[in-house]
Amino acid sequence: MKSFMQAGSNLTIPAPAAVSSDEVVIAGNIVGIAAGGAGAGDLVDVVVTGVFDLPKVAANAFTLGAVVYWNATSKLATSTASGNTKLGVAVEAAPADTASVRVRLSGF
Repeated sequence: MKSFMQAGSNLTIPAPAAVSSDEVVIAGNIVGIAAGGAGAGDLVDVVVTGVFDLPKVAANAFTLGAVVYWNATSKLATSTASGNTKLGVAVEAAPADTASVRVRLSGF
């Protein structure tokens, strides 16, 4: 296959802002988790598939399979779609009294 370039589970892209390892990265429709730190505009490896534990809004509860969004201002996963970016789906329940939600990235 001459046209195959890579599997695509990790992408190397210019960081849209300064990021640390394990932070959510949103660059247009690319959504993933930084595999390392980078300054704004520097190349960063972003994991776009897989399951990650992410901090969430304390008041939000997620059921198995619920859509999870990212609030870039608070840097927390949320159940609120309006004004936020879709990350993926919860792969297990996360009650309101828990600090994180386990999310399978959608791999946009």
